[in-house]
Amino acid sequence: METRRHSHEEPFGVSAESMYHALITPSAIRSWWGASKAIVIAEKGGVWIAAWGEDENDSDYISSFKILEFEPPRRMLLGEGKYRAKDGDLPFEMNMTTEFVVEPVNNGCVLRIVQDGFPADEAADEFYEACVIGWKNTFDGLRRHFYENPE
Repeated sequence: METRRHSHEEPFGVSAESMYHALITPSAIRSWWGASKAIVIAEKGGVWIAAWGEDENDSDYISSFKILEFEPPRRMLLGEGKYRAKDGDLPFEMNMTTEFVVEPVNNGCVLRIVQDGFPADEAADEFYEACVIGWKNTFDGLRRHFYENPE
């Protein structure tokens, strides 16, 4: 099956260690991603889960992934993802990976997120476009998180 990929990267004025910590700490994930719940077992073979919604017993959206590769404080690869929405599941098979790469630079770090495996089929177009916008918003959320929680 033909797939497509999205990559987004930006510099941040925080250490690579602080960035990586924000990517694996549930309270930080809730802060920068706006999730109502987050669960992370931060190890290879662990899980990375976020959920949104007011009703704790009936989430509006849930994204869950297995941590395929775990290389603190520089890289994490998520895969075997599942996405659930209260208003219906995705109209395509999801076999994507999400890679977080944190590169130290002189005055902080650069964060790159690469999502790969989006189906090229038009059934995935809306979800793909939402993810492209979502990652830009996510980087804004990370900036806000670090502004509100300075090193």
